[in-house]
Amino acid sequence: MDLGAVVNPLFLTLFDDAAIFPPGNVPMSEAVMAHRARQDSPLAPMLGPFVCSLARLDELAAAVAGGPVLRVSLVLPEAGADVSAIQAASIGIDVVSVEGPAFSGGGGSRSAYQEVPSGEITATRVAALRDARSRLKIRTGGVRADAFPTEKDLAGALWSAVRGGVAFKLTAGLHDPIRHRDPKTGFEHHGFLNVIVATAHAVQGGDAGEIAAALADQDGHRVAAAITTIDSGLARQVRSWFVSFGTCSVDEPVDGLLDLGLLPEDLRELA
Repeated sequence: MDLGAVVNPLFLTLFDDAAIFPPGNVPMSEAVMAHRARQDSPLAPMLGPFVCSLARLDELAAAVAGGPVLRVSLVLPEAGADVSAIQAASIGIDVVSVEGPAFSGGGGSRSAYQEVPSGEITATRVAALRDARSRLKIRTGGVRADAFPTEKDLAGALWSAVRGGVAFKLTAGLHDPIRHRDPKTGFEHHGFLNVIVATAHAVQGGDAGEIAAALADQDGHRVAAAITTIDSGLARQVRSWFVSFGTCSVDEPVDGLLDLGLLPEDLRELA
């Protein structure tokens, strides 16, 4: 099956593979093998780069040795890091983007994502990122309840990014397509489909209240129906701003889309 020809363009290259990060914590060699297997599967069109921390880059290089070049998004550990010395295409690794706090040396062909707390994403902050030719990374979850931004905070961040002309990616807490409360932790998780719908509202000039309402919707059928109303032109605009999100499981979001009828059912057996 050529999934790229039949899947909704909203889902293409949406899932950055962060399998080695918590809570997945998949061993490096196993994570690389699984990523390569997905690249050769019907899931490939939905797959983004493999996400790896700078501290584990040598470990990754050993895991990819002898195989095809692996596209990687590199996570930096601290503000002030200089990535200019990292080759864009070292042996077996193609660093296509860097992400983290403020850093230098991330230009050229790489996309540079600077992580900013959602409550600090203002028009002024976004303008500074735009002037620096940087993109925005927004954290949407973690191991504590306060790591999850409220609908209001995330809505303000999305609105500021879109209106300010800065593309963004999200990370953490987005395995499920629909906003929900985790029964084990009690944490309220954002849904990645909610974010897509919210971004569509922002693109179309919606205000922060409309965007927040889209983020808060926990009715899966209603959110899925809203997804189906996004035409190809609007989909391209949405994804030009909402680039991707990091997930330690690619299978979970795919299963969620299948359960909502938003992917071909044949994929359930082929994936």
